[in-house]
Amino acid sequence: MKLYIETLGCAMNVRDSEHIISELQEKEGYTLTSDISQADLILINTCSVREKPEQKLFSEVGQFAKRKKQGAKIGVCGCTASALGHEIIKRSPHVDFVLGARNISKITSIIHTPKAVEVDISHDDSMYVFSNSKPSSYRALLNISIGCDKKCAYCIVPFTRGKEISIPFDLINKEARRLVANGTKEILLLGQNVNNYGIRFSVPHANINFTMLLQELSKIDGLERIRFTSPHPLHMNDEFLDEFASNPKICKSIHIPLQSGSDRILKQMKRGYTQEWYLNRISYLKNKVPNVGISTDIIVGFPNESDDDFEETMKVLESVRFDTLYSFIYSPRPNTLSYSWGDNGSVPSNVSKDRLARLQNRHREILQENSQRELGKTHYVLIDSNKSSIKETFSEGRSDTNRLVRIQDEFIDMGNIAEVMITDVRGSTLYAKTRIK
Repeated sequence: MKLYIETLGCAMNVRDSEHIISELQEKEGYTLTSDISQADLILINTCSVREKPEQKLFSEVGQFAKRKKQGAKIGVCGCTASALGHEIIKRSPHVDFVLGARNISKITSIIHTPKAVEVDISHDDSMYVFSNSKPSSYRALLNISIGCDKKCAYCIVPFTRGKEISIPFDLINKEARRLVANGTKEILLLGQNVNNYGIRFSVPHANINFTMLLQELSKIDGLERIRFTSPHPLHMNDEFLDEFASNPKICKSIHIPLQSGSDRILKQMKRGYTQEWYLNRISYLKNKVPNVGISTDIIVGFPNESDDDFEETMKVLESVRFDTLYSFIYSPRPNTLSYSWGDNGSVPSNVSKDRLARLQNRHREILQENSQRELGKTHYVLIDSNKSSIKETFSEGRSDTNRLVRIQDEFIDMGNIAEVMITDVRGSTLYAKTRIK
């Protein structure tokens, strides 16, 4: 039996797909295929955060139905599955089952139940030990929590992934050690609000917070790098930032979602912090780690966003000079608070587009300015790609600060961490030569 799976959205969805694949391989004997026409089971692991996810979903289902072989099943998984539930079955006769983001441990049973819909956001997978047939890699994803307790006005995640529950430390530790024993050198910890870890467990558990979790995982021999996403600005206390700065195994790159620089809009968004708090945390962090790589999320055109509000966002952009920027025009999502406002306060489309263009254009300029400052600097790069041929030889990977670095005319085995000096900048890529052979 062959499985084809398409994964949309964030790293959490990627990890969910890894779990699904392993469960189906180990317990049902499936093998992966990249050819839809050969698949016995076709899965779409959906995302509901971006604009028009429903249109994309049903378009994909229609295309897959035309290309699938007779008797092949189509399943819809993930956040859009959670949001739409039975409506997917009603609207598309091609779909054989629907599996919500909080229910992926049920994959091996639902594939045998025609027209089944499993989208219970109160289902608890935090104690479930997933199969682990995924081949070893130098980088790996590891969930530390599921769900989200925040009620940001624009965000559908609490309605698709349920309340926040932390995964017991012993399960995280055991999986991390298994990954490292199989060759993993860098682990990316996943959660909707990773630095809120420990707020709630399903079973009695020792008191442990995210800082303590980082300290414990750092004790694993052979684990050389720890990354995590996404922390919430509200939970960035001094203890956490001190650990981030001082722990040599924690990569010095961090995603700190801003969403807006305006206190008025942040309050409407129900983000729980102000511009002053956000910039204070950035300042504290940069004083400890001057070369830290910072990425963020920004929404423009949120309801009632004025020109002055947008200027406050630009002010933060200029102050922080983010290394990576994920920016979007506001898109209303069903079940969210802002969706209930309807068109009240809506920002004209042309205004939102102009603001987004201005934001992104300025960020591109900042990125080039930041990149030029990297010339001559030393970075440590975990090699995860290389090529050696008559035409071209190179090795490539991510720096400690999460910048893409290409080492031209040098072949370095994957999994090695190379000490390099930056010699050139082309676009967002840094070019380098090894300092130590």
